[in-house]
Amino acid sequence: MFSSRLPHDPVANLLTRALRELRADDVPILDLTESNPTRVGLDYPERLFDELVRSSRGYAPASLGAWSARTAVAAHLETEAIDVAPDRIALTASTSEAYSILFKLLCDPGDEILVPQPSYPLFTHLTRLDGVIGVPYDLEHLGRWAIDPGRLARAVSSRTRAILVVTPNNPTGSYLSQLELEQVSELAAAHDLALIGDEVFRSYPASGAIAHQPSVLVGGAPLVFSLGGLSKSVGLPQMKLAWIAVGGRDAAMTSAMARLELVCDTYLSVATSVQGAVGGLFAGGRAVHEQIALRVRRNLDALQRGGADAPWARVLPVEGGWSAVVEVPATVSEEERVLDLLTRHHVLVHPGFFYDFPREAFLVCSLLPEPPVFDAALPHLFARD
Repeated sequence: MFSSRLPHDPVANLLTRALRELRADDVPILDLTESNPTRVGLDYPERLFDELVRSSRGYAPASLGAWSARTAVAAHLETEAIDVAPDRIALTASTSEAYSILFKLLCDPGDEILVPQPSYPLFTHLTRLDGVIGVPYDLEHLGRWAIDPGRLARAVSSRTRAILVVTPNNPTGSYLSQLELEQVSELAAAHDLALIGDEVFRSYPASGAIAHQPSVLVGGAPLVFSLGGLSKSVGLPQMKLAWIAVGGRDAAMTSAMARLELVCDTYLSVATSVQGAVGGLFAGGRAVHEQIALRVRRNLDALQRGGADAPWARVLPVEGGWSAVVEVPATVSEEERVLDLLTRHHVLVHPGFFYDFPREAFLVCSLLPEPPVFDAALPHLFARD
């Protein structure tokens, strides 16, 4: 009766079941998986959402999004050293929807998208729901997580339609270097592939400025798509607005925009109110962005100091984003370790296998929780077995 694109038996895993039981008993949880910025004690400007009411009174549908909103997105991207014209931007309700639209644009059923591993597990569901095959390519950890160009090239087949990169990657926190971008772009050009770059965390470097971190739009691939959204850029996931910025060769971009217009016109999923208010949301959200940036750097510093006092564990280098990876002794399985942390100490982290790490012994932590929660969890995280 049901589609084969969905899991045959969608049963909750052991960690989820244990968490539900604790929450049903009202047990306080030190949650180091929290990634919702609206739930971590940030201060949002008092009048930030006023324009939403004024913007919702009329309706003038535009396939790729209202011109004023696309112009606001282009202006915002310019502050992040990304130069793209408004007519090369398409608005979507989320980056997940943006992926779905791009898979429809680029792929026939059964075609392949190259997906980094480890990375965000949502890609497995997104590709399957669109009838596309996600083919993993491994990131190597040699002091930092990086693409092995040889392995990536060997993953290309006659059915490959695009290479997906995440910069900085979630959860490894590794940016795509200039050399990696050139190598990926050259491979895309050699096989006539599109390059999809998830850059939602790009404006959150672990330290320093982002000017030296290249956007996928400048890599030279024949057709490039950069994804971003209000959810991460200004901490407003509830506003449901994201974007696809298009780059590459003129002929390819023109063809892509015409086809994107058809796909987006089929759904018209972005609310009028948020499109009308997006300029003000960017302006008012700068303060939220700064709070998030300070929070993740503060928590990363606390995590690294905690790891320095626990030589049996290692906090892997983080270049940017909202997550960090801790390597722990492989004396027990990741599942046993995270279940023990949760049931005995009420500390919630994610096991590495959620993100397809190459082997056991990795824990993934969000850097977004409030400092009292984060600090209270660290002694348990770094305790000896």
